[in-house]
Amino acid sequence: MSRDGCDDIVGTEAHTVRVTNEEVTRPGADAAASALTRAARTAQIERLVRGVEDWTEPIWRRSGRGESRWPVTVAMLVAIALQFALPERFAFGPRWFLPALQFAVVVALVVASPMRFERRSRWLRVASLGLIAVVSFGNAFAAFRLVRGLVQGTEGQDAGHLLATGAAIWLTNVVVFALWYWDLDRGGPAARARGTQALPAFLFVQMQTPDVAPPDWRPKFVDYLYLSFTNATAFSPTDVMPLPAWAKLTMMSQSMISLATVALVVARAVNILK
Repeated sequence: MSRDGCDDIVGTEAHTVRVTNEEVTRPGADAAASALTRAARTAQIERLVRGVEDWTEPIWRRSGRGESRWPVTVAMLVAIALQFALPERFAFGPRWFLPALQFAVVVALVVASPMRFERRSRWLRVASLGLIAVVSFGNAFAAFRLVRGLVQGTEGQDAGHLLATGAAIWLTNVVVFALWYWDLDRGGPAARARGTQALPAFLFVQMQTPDVAPPDWRPKFVDYLYLSFTNATAFSPTDVMPLPAWAKLTMMSQSMISLATVALVVARAVNILK
């Protein structure tokens, strides 16, 4: 911070201190409240002059640099590729339609914010959530077609092909729910970078025990990917606890989808191999 900027801030804060002190030292105001106000304002001015942030809040609640876009972009591209690799009978409409639409939205999001999630925009937020919703719909449709085929006996004639199809749908399910957790927790990555929402949807170990994490730790996409993977394999929370009702219901939905897919696919494959 430049010296001129510091002088402007200090002047503004000093004026605020004078106004506040005048308000609290009016006849009838409490002297103790006046002293506390002066001390708080003085400490705030000292922090601004030194250019030091307020360390009373944990770093994951404070404003900071946005996380890199590339891990999320790679995960989205993997999900699109997995959907495109499925047989055409599992696709909604033409095989290329949903993957092409999803790829176009990914390109638009990267162009709009190429490096980090720091730009807050309503249309970017809508486009990001819309992309996740489309990927979710495509994978849910494929999972429904697979489960219906297994129940009716029209799917699962070849064990290797069945396992590959089930694995693609299961992996896409993991990525999709990781994206939901990542984009909904505390308003999304841009809002988390600004620290605009204090209450988290997911309680990570580093939040409960900051001594075991680096000083600059913040939840990133890989943390939500791990949450999604463990929920899809253990069918329950492991070291990350959901707090609001929507987070619990979302994790419950993922566990149900994962359990149904794994149970039916594995059971049918074992039956074929016998």
